[in-house]
Amino acid sequence: MKIVVLERNSVGTDIPVDYSDLGEVTYYENTVTAEEVAERVKDADIIVTNKAPINEVSLKDAPNVKLVCVFATGYDTVDIIYCKSRGIPVCNVVDYSTAMVAQHTFALAFYVSQKLRHYDNYVKSGAYAAQSRFSNFDVPFNELEGKIWGIIGMGNIGRRVAKIAESFGCKVIFHSVTGRSKVTEYEQVDFDTLLTESDYLSLHCPLTDITRNLIDAKALSKMKKSAILINVARGAVVNNSDLYEALEAGTIAGAGLDVVEKEPITEDNPLGKIMDSNKLVITPHLAWASVEARTRCVEGVRLNIEAYQRGELRNAVNM
Repeated sequence: MKIVVLERNSVGTDIPVDYSDLGEVTYYENTVTAEEVAERVKDADIIVTNKAPINEVSLKDAPNVKLVCVFATGYDTVDIIYCKSRGIPVCNVVDYSTAMVAQHTFALAFYVSQKLRHYDNYVKSGAYAAQSRFSNFDVPFNELEGKIWGIIGMGNIGRRVAKIAESFGCKVIFHSVTGRSKVTEYEQVDFDTLLTESDYLSLHCPLTDITRNLIDAKALSKMKKSAILINVARGAVVNNSDLYEALEAGTIAGAGLDVVEKEPITEDNPLGKIMDSNKLVITPHLAWASVEARTRCVEGVRLNIEAYQRGELRNAVNM
């Protein structure tokens, strides 16, 4: 089988990616456009992708494609309906990054809420050495104990975050955007209640027609002025322009983002203008990317290919 890996470097050059025992493999460091995809997969049997567009435009001249594997759990850049119409299974990797994304959720929350950038700078500037008292707490911060932690997206990551939040003494509430959640361990609330009651609101949902721009100006206006928003889901779940306005106006206290609407961030994204890390922290879509998680991701794709070659489907999202 001819295997084409479109975005080998998306899992990091420090992680080995070797599928040569599974077929004839062609590796590309990165692939961005549908035109690039079309040229590179025209003879492929199996495609391994991450963010490259996989759709009718990029696949219509690739008659041999039998399987699409994604270096990720999310698959919003793959037209799964078109692939299904062609009989092409799309297989993702499940639960490889749960621990890391949950960890990064709290790293963002702590960095913003505890004003860590401010206090690190205070010490390193020499201001701490120049004062006479042993401590400094000129910018107030608060405990997690007793706060309400709201969640959208109660999948594997959302449930891990809920468990950690509970361990810090938070009350956990969540909202199901589809209304089909089977989670009973935590209180399920309507969207408005989630917005008005949450001290911290973390997003762990996929990007769909329902969740796109879910957190917009209207939603932000209903949140507490002291609230902190954490987005480790998909950038377009939050309207970035509306979030910029809310942060500048003090509608909410702060935000920690690992994702933005267009990645890498564009010059016209107003969030890039906020330099105050007490108010906003942005990391470059790395919440999933510990060494351990990326290793599991690469292995997960291998297992998906091996299963297909045995006549089985593993983690198929459209079949």
